[in-house]
Amino acid sequence: MRRGTAFVTLLLLAALAPREAAAGPALVIELSNNKVLYAEDADSPWYPASLTKIMTAYLVFEALKAGKLDLNTRIPCSAAANAQPPSKIGVAVGNELTVNVALNALIIKSANDAAVMLAEAVAGSEAAFVAQMNATAKRLGMERTVFVNPNGLPAPNQVTTARDLAKLARAVLKDFPEYEYLWAKPEMRLGKSRMVTHNGLLRSFEGADGMKTGFTCDSGFNVVATASRDGRRIIAVVLGDHSSGERNVRAASLLEYGFQQHGWKQLFSSTTLDNMPLATAAAVKSVRNDVTSWGCNERKVRAAKAGAKKRTAKASKKKKPGTEEAAKAAPITVEVAPEGGDGTPATVQLRGTTPPPAAASFQQQ
Repeated sequence: MRRGTAFVTLLLLAALAPREAAAGPALVIELSNNKVLYAEDADSPWYPASLTKIMTAYLVFEALKAGKLDLNTRIPCSAAANAQPPSKIGVAVGNELTVNVALNALIIKSANDAAVMLAEAVAGSEAAFVAQMNATAKRLGMERTVFVNPNGLPAPNQVTTARDLAKLARAVLKDFPEYEYLWAKPEMRLGKSRMVTHNGLLRSFEGADGMKTGFTCDSGFNVVATASRDGRRIIAVVLGDHSSGERNVRAASLLEYGFQQHGWKQLFSSTTLDNMPLATAAAVKSVRNDVTSWGCNERKVRAAKAGAKKRTAKASKKKKPGTEEAAKAAPITVEVAPEGGDGTPATVQLRGTTPPPAAASFQQQ
């Protein structure tokens, strides 16, 4: 192992030491050959939250391909769709959206009402659509996934795994490349409203081009993230982080690790998404008591905010005149000396304020 690579691994281990046991499942694959580059608890059941909407979008894409709908088809908002809790766009009962606008709202805004509107347009009812979701999951080999609704709102029996989500992401990208642009859009406009994606990697990680985030109190902060560089595409699945910031930095570090695994390194591993041994089934976990979010664990949120205020006040007292701009412009940068090639270090820049809290030391699986 070269010096730069060892340094990054030690940095990640040091960052993770106090919370390693709390880290959720993670999986990294290369899309072109399905090689597993990193896996941790990839078959452990987890609540998908709004990652459910990736399957909802997949079934809408199928309906578009079959000619059942087109992007300009206008679909109505039912009372059931209108009654969905946030995140939503707030369409009134009887009002209509085009399929195109509803898809954008589903993926970018993560709108729960748009998910039900699309489900009813595709299958006639939400229940019929959920049946299609489960049939499609079975066809795609998502062995431990069960869907109960089309938007990922809390439901005890709605579960998935990191492996199953990677299979779904693979299917979306390979079966419907014509809709890839939707996953990469950072924002949308609906009337005078500007709606911004929850996927912060689209703005902060080089090559990021999709896909979807999810959050409930029990699931924690989830993301399926994709990025492309030099003709390669990496998919990372991260589940159960305690804040959106931790989720983004952990996903960024996993994607970066994936890109550092050059082709010759993969020759030493024959593990793919499909032949990786299936782990023993376990009970689904909740991270409600660990997440930092109002409505889930308010005591932790208050403690975190109080701690942040104290640190800010302490830093302000110590800050010297003229140092403010320098402090703002200091991302975390490490150099990774690749094994092989001309030995030129690759710069890994992470925009978080702490070393990346990855799931464990990065070892090829």
